[in-house]
Amino acid sequence: MNAPATFSSYLRADGRKGIRNVVLVAYLVECAHHVARQIVSKADDPSIQLVGFAGCYPNPYAFRIMEQIATHPNVGGILFVSLGCEGFDRGGIARLVEASGRPVETLVIQQEGGTRATLDAGIAAVRRLREQADQVPKVQMALSELVVGTICGGSDGTSGITANPAVGVCFDELIAEGATCIFEETGELIGCEQVMADRAITPELGARIEQAVVKAERYYTTLGYGSFSPGNSDGGLTTQEEKSLGAYSKSGNSPISGLIKPGEVPPAPGLYLMDVVPDGEVRFGFPNISDNAEIVELIASGSHLVLFTTGRGSVVGSAVSPVIKICANPETYDRLAGDMDVNAGRMLRGEASLGEVGREIFELVTEVAGGRQSVSEQLGHQEFVLTYKHFEPSGPACMPVRSGR
Repeated sequence: MNAPATFSSYLRADGRKGIRNVVLVAYLVECAHHVARQIVSKADDPSIQLVGFAGCYPNPYAFRIMEQIATHPNVGGILFVSLGCEGFDRGGIARLVEASGRPVETLVIQQEGGTRATLDAGIAAVRRLREQADQVPKVQMALSELVVGTICGGSDGTSGITANPAVGVCFDELIAEGATCIFEETGELIGCEQVMADRAITPELGARIEQAVVKAERYYTTLGYGSFSPGNSDGGLTTQEEKSLGAYSKSGNSPISGLIKPGEVPPAPGLYLMDVVPDGEVRFGFPNISDNAEIVELIASGSHLVLFTTGRGSVVGSAVSPVIKICANPETYDRLAGDMDVNAGRMLRGEASLGEVGREIFELVTEVAGGRQSVSEQLGHQEFVLTYKHFEPSGPACMPVRSGR
């Protein structure tokens, strides 16, 4: 089966193209979470989705991620729900969304008159936003315009043998077609820094990759707890190095074109490594408190969809961008087939080759990009996590190839 030359997409006013047309309801502090959730619940429409930031004090990283989510190509409009006294700059974020050409509305609970009044106003607002989003023109989108992220979660001893290298095969094929691919995270790639540096397109980029992994190792050492979890051990992984090599195999064999931080969009097609470990001293605890936080960061950097590999089994999806679940362990797949898109564990039973599973993932990417729902979408999974972090902007050495895209 050959990949389609183009597929239908949504053309945004800023020129970007999305594979979904989601309307978001975003709470800007935990105190507004319940009201925002009720608005989404009352709307009873899977294309109206809930996102938010629980913190009360301002944080440049959280603002940046929210901006990138609100103006993501898959998003057609957004309603911000504010309590009224939180630190989030609701006016500033609304102006940025408006500048992108998307419809945006803001409700302030303290000004609207409380929960019931805001709920009524919110239901009317999302109806208006949905109508406006539905007017977005449909255009054809080339595979070369697609951005795909990948993450592994609930890894076990099979992850680095089946699912992860199969994603690497898919990535190589996508990149050969001119697409953009993002893998992460530096905290789970400790020990692989030299190998990745050797694949960098410039020596300066290679040096930055090595520095990013050293930073991650220092960060985790300070915390006293690395990315190797008890669940990984129970699943048969024996060392951090074994886990790192398995995680690394998701990247395939293409040259690494850049090193990005959450919210930075790759400037040109190719393969990019995402550094999710905060800069500076440890301030906010663990870099990502769950896999969902990493998915959000991949989406904030432009991922139209995300490939999620798992050995132990994970049932999550995400708001905004479809998540394709790839199961590494055939026994896990037997138990959780209803939550998985691909059974990469067939390789261990001699039922498929690495190339065949990699091709299956590639073809599924094109089908989901073209409108087919992933399993997590069918089940209604729309998880979203956004917490506090701190990053410095990446320097030019981290993205040596730039374009107007």
